[in-house]
Amino acid sequence: MQARFIHRCTHVLDREATIAFYEKALGFHVVRQSGPADGSWTNTFMENDASPFQLELTWNRGRTEPYENGGRDTHIAFAVDDFEAYHKLHQEMGCIEKENPAMGLYFITDPDGQRIEILPE
Repeated sequence: MQARFIHRCTHVLDREATIAFYEKALGFHVVRQSGPADGSWTNTFMENDASPFQLELTWNRGRTEPYENGGRDTHIAFAVDDFEAYHKLHQEMGCIEKENPAMGLYFITDPDGQRIEILPE
């Protein structure tokens, strides 16, 4: 038996802002999008060239209340090849939420508050 982790779903209020965030912050790109013909919801799948892992961004038309997406301790993590360059980019984007120099890592947040741990490779 074998199980392979393929994606993480997160709910988003502003699909376009969240797509733009992941494109800029972590080099992701949209690989496919699905949803009903009436446009009431979409699932947008994103990935980057460094990992087979995908993000599934679920958007629901008319939603105005922020999503919980698992609470403050829930996060995803990325090991980056140039920690200093990513740190500088994330500082410029204003998305660094918490830094932990003693552990050599920091957290950024996407437009919907999804926490993302950044670690050196």
